[in-house]
Amino acid sequence: MTNSRSTVPDASRLEILCCSFCIKDKDAVAKLIAGPGVYICNECVNLCNQMLAEEPVSEFGSWNELPEDELLASLARIQAVVSQADAAVHDHVAILRDRGLSWTRIGQALGVSKQAVWERFSGEA
Repeated sequence: MTNSRSTVPDASRLEILCCSFCIKDKDAVAKLIAGPGVYICNECVNLCNQMLAEEPVSEFGSWNELPEDELLASLARIQAVVSQADAAVHDHVAILRDRGLSWTRIGQALGVSKQAVWERFSGEA
């Protein structure tokens, strides 16, 4: 049985988009580039370009150095990244099932049993 889940992102997903690297919300950056389940902002792209060019870059602070209010504020954004990645996995599984791939092969790719992948993605469990 194939999964009929749509591969088009729903409107609720579009409301929580943020950079998968710096966790900045889509409204806090100039551009947000989409990949399969991940997003990167123009600021992180610029930082990557500096690193690739071997230019000096500013140091990143450790998470445990942030004040509690900043950690709490970033918590929802981090959860949004987790949700984005989970939605991408669901979309990939739906596409693979629509192409007729077995639960066994999908489970092997994810490193779980056929039963575990069926329970998570079939919508029938």
